[in-house]
Amino acid sequence: MGAILGPQDSFLLIRGIKTLAMRMDRHLENTEEILEFLQTNPNVVKIYHPSLLDHPNHILAYTQSKGSVGMISFVLDDSIHINIFLSSLKTISLAESLGGIESLISHPASMTHASYPAAYRASIGIVDQLIRLSVGCEHYSDLIDDLMQAFALARVL
Repeated sequence: MGAILGPQDSFLLIRGIKTLAMRMDRHLENTEEILEFLQTNPNVVKIYHPSLLDHPNHILAYTQSKGSVGMISFVLDDSIHINIFLSSLKTISLAESLGGIESLISHPASMTHASYPAAYRASIGIVDQLIRLSVGCEHYSDLIDDLMQAFALARVL
């Protein structure tokens, strides 16, 4: 009892630390590639990421860290049906838990912030078309292909 890890948890922690640098390198490389893809995608109207020059905390982020972060938030154009987009993803999983080795996506308006009134959500930037993506360690081309096919299926004519 107390703040002591059990033997299995300790083993997993030690094993994970051995590959942490390699996983972080892949995580950040993937994030940069996905950011580049999103910046040129006509389905995306706004991207929130501290590596972007228009982010309000861009300078602060780079004075406090060595690199970037693997969490991207972005707002989709109204021509994209959110539910179809999210359910069409094959490689990226829909989940509220973020930060694992696999890429996970969430829709804050219907998941983490669903209990807040729409007007309040909008006032803090959580619009209905907002998506959060925690970029994992899969190959970035697989992630981009997954996003592309979901955009194609979710386009409302």
